[in-house]
Amino acid sequence: MGTPIIYLGTVGQGVWKSLDGGNTWNRTANGLFAESDIRAIAVRPDNPATLFAGTEAGLYRSDDAAESWSKVDLPVNDRQIWAIAIDSSTADIIFVGTCPSDLFKSEDGGESWHKLEVELAEECAGGAIIPRVTSIEIDPNDSNTVYAGIEIDGFRHSTDGGKTWTTINDGLSSLDIHGITVVPGQPKTIVVATNNDICICQDLQTWQPLEVKQHYPWSYARAAEYIKSSTDGDGRIFIGAGNGPPGNQGGIFVTTDFGQSWSRADLGMTANSTIWNFARNNAVDGWFMAYSVSGQLFRSTDNGSSWEKLGREFGEVRGMAIVPN
Repeated sequence: MGTPIIYLGTVGQGVWKSLDGGNTWNRTANGLFAESDIRAIAVRPDNPATLFAGTEAGLYRSDDAAESWSKVDLPVNDRQIWAIAIDSSTADIIFVGTCPSDLFKSEDGGESWHKLEVELAEECAGGAIIPRVTSIEIDPNDSNTVYAGIEIDGFRHSTDGGKTWTTINDGLSSLDIHGITVVPGQPKTIVVATNNDICICQDLQTWQPLEVKQHYPWSYARAAEYIKSSTDGDGRIFIGAGNGPPGNQGGIFVTTDFGQSWSRADLGMTANSTIWNFARNNAVDGWFMAYSVSGQLFRSTDNGSSWEKLGREFGEVRGMAIVPN
C-alpha cells in the first residue's frame, strides 16, 4: 500500500496535501480561496479521490484528490462548516454540522441536501460564542445511529439516520462538547471530550464524568478516539488535551479501563498547545496522527504506541484526513 496521503485543514492557509506521510507539503487551492479557514476534512471511504472540506463560507468538494475544488450547494450556503461525517458502509450518506448550529444530510453523495429536524440552541448562555456542531459520529456497527456534539449545547442522538433526535445531557460535566468516540461491546460506551473532563455513557441516558484532573494535568479535552486492540482486550481510548483553547501546553492520554487509570503518550515533548484532534483510516493500517491547534503535527505508525513530531509546523490546524496512496 505504501505511505498514505495526508490532507490538512488550516485556519487562514486553506488545505494542504502530503504525498509522503507528512514529511513534505503542498497547498491545494485551485477553486478554493487559498486563505480559507478549514475546520473539517472528510474523505469518501470507497473513493479516496473524493473529499469534502468545511470552510468559513460553506462546503467544498474535490473529485480529483484535492487538485481542484467546487462549492457544494447546501440549503444555507453562507454557514461555517465545523463537522463532516461520511458513512463507512454507505458512502453516499453524509452529515455536516454548521455554525450557527444546524445539521444537514445528503443521501446521494453530496448532490442534494436537506436540513434535519433537531432542536438546537440558537445562542449560548452569556452570549460569548455562537453554538456550533463540533463533532458528528456515525456508529461503527449501525449506520442509522448517529451522535452529535454541540458547543455549547450538549449531546444529540439519533437511531433512525437523523430523522428524529434525542437530547442526552444528564450527568455531563459540561454542555461544551468537543469530541466523540464509540467503544463497541456490551454495553456500548460513548465517550465525549468536554472543556472540563471526559464523560462516558453506557445506557444512552446518563453520563459519568471521569474526573481526569485527578490523573493528568489538564482537564480541557478536545479529542477522543478509540482504537480496537489487535489482541484480546478492550482496546485503547486516546484523549487529546491541553491547558485551554488554544492553550500553550498539550498532550495525549490513554486509558484501557474507561478512565480508572491513564498513561501519557510519549510525544518527545509537551505540545505547544492543546492536542485538538486525531486522524485515522481503517484502510491505512497502523497510521494514527494528531495535531495541536497551534500547528504541530504528530505521527504514529503503530496505532499510537509510539509517536514522532513532524518537522513542518503550521499556524493553526483544525482538520486532518489520512487516505491510502
